[in-house]
Amino acid sequence: MGMKKKLMNEGMKLMSDPRVMKLMQDERFMKVVMAAMSIPGQVSTLAQEQSDRFARMMSLATEQEVRDLRRTVRSLEEQIAEMKKREGSKQG
Repeated sequence: MGMKKKLMNEGMKLMSDPRVMKLMQDERFMKVVMAAMSIPGQVSTLAQEQSDRFARMMSLATEQEVRDLRRTVRSLEEQIAEMKKREGSKQG
């Protein structure tokens, strides 16, 4: 049995336990669970903000800025290729 399947089975057993079901009905407990589930996203956002702030302070390009620049360069290269193609068909 795979790890994921085993975890799912154990989770289902837990959910059918009357004590767990009672906890799940407690609004305070569910608020704590939801807050705990949002922590990884908050940490990720904070880390990204700090990384961006550091990059600005050090006059470095962020990963997103590099991606945007690559996209722009690719688009310009495609436009130049199209213009050369049109110019070649006019002369030929």
